[in-house]
Amino acid sequence: MRGLVAPARGMEGSRTMKKWGFIAMHAAVAATFIFLLQRFTLNASLESSLLWALTFAVCAAGLAYKQANR
Repeated sequence: MRGLVAPARGMEGSRTMKKWGFIAMHAAVAATFIFLLQRFTLNASLESSLLWALTFAVCAAGLAYKQANR
């Protein structure tokens, strides 16, 4: 019985890491996309581009968190 309990706990930790990895990846991709769009396509200032990237990263992380908890 003890052998069956230990892998279940290990799998739970792995699932948690995958969830947070998914959230971090989603935020990073959204921030990168918006930064590049603002900075090079729309010719916005560096400060404005970084602010928009941060805003979109937070929003994307929130959406990914909600999706991961379904």
